Amino acid sequence: MKIQKEIVLPGPGQSFRLFTPSLRNSFFWHYHPEYELVYVEALTGIRHVGQHISSYMESDLVLIGPNVPHLNFDYGIETDYHQVVVQLKENFLGDAFKETPEFSAIHKLFEKAYLGLSFGGETKRTVSERLRHMQGLSHFEQIISLLEVFQVLANSKEVMALNERDTSIKFFFDDKIRMGSVYKYIHANYDKHPDVNAVAASVHLSTPAFCRYFKKQTRITFTDFVNQYRITQAKTLLLKGLTVSEACYEVGFESLSHFNKVFRKLAGENPSALKKRYN
Repeated sequence: MKIQKEIVLPGPGQSFRLFTPSLRNSFFWHYHPEYELVYVEALTGIRHVGQHISSYMESDLVLIGPNVPHLNFDYGIETDYHQVVVQLKENFLGDAFKETPEFSAIHKLFEKAYLGLSFGGETKRTVSERLRHMQGLSHFEQIISLLEVFQVLANSKEVMALNERDTSIKFFFDDKIRMGSVYKYIHANYDKHPDVNAVAASVHLSTPAFCRYFKKQTRITFTDFVNQYRITQAKTLLLKGLTVSEACYEVGFESLSHFNKVFRKLAGENPSALKKRYN
């Protein structure tokens, strides 16, 4: 359950790695020196990059810089999904990005990737199509297509930085908590009454020390984290056909009004509105 260093090896005869991982039954809290571009399609899932924790719906496109800890984007997904991942070193083309004027925009994109960059709108649609198409191309055609993808991202205005500061692994090495233990406990108890005292004891910290630590790590309280997890699960249940009341009590809320309030705060709309929109 500790943070892991992933060893990234390019594909045979390639300078980068393009693949479609499936890890939804695994908690893979990890980092690597390579840049990573992730595209995932799913009803809903968890996005945890650096200190940023949120959920996504339908799809997500994120560029992650070197050594930034992140959770696999398919963690805990219970529905069908599709994922494409590209991993590469900044110098996978030598010093071309730094020394070639035509690549200046891509170089600036890479310089900002340490924050974790989430893309939406037309950018996400265009890039997702190209990533899907790349898988059937020759290696030479793939690298040309990849450069075009990065150029699209570099010129996009439909982008959001997920973190406010550097959250690369050096920030996390001094920390003793095991995020896997926290996720494992919440996954087993989110529909009951998660006890912060039990989680603190599991990572060998006093409750006040755990609460301070957890907020420093994630920028949210343990209670907010649990609610984020519950709402992510509730979205899946709503889109599977459960009523708002059924989803509310299924994920552990005891008050429908409180569930609606938390859902609206985290999802930006009422659960009934989300259900109606997707139906």
